[in-house]
Amino acid sequence: MRLAEIEAISLNVGITVFAAYIFFIIYDLAKKSNAGKFGTAVLFFALGLGLAAFLVKSVVVYMIEG
Repeated sequence: MRLAEIEAISLNVGITVFAAYIFFIIYDLAKKSNAGKFGTAVLFFALGLGLAAFLVKSVVVYMIEG
């Protein structure tokens, strides 16, 4: 296994762990603030958009590079 393959796998795992951690932070924020169902949905939508934009950018760059 080459170093580039190990780096690619590590990057994918790292981004997945980072995304899961971000969602945990949003959930914890909603729980501590007693946001309710609608407030929790708004928090996940608003704060999750930043993560979604990062992931979409990565996919678009991958598709452009071929």
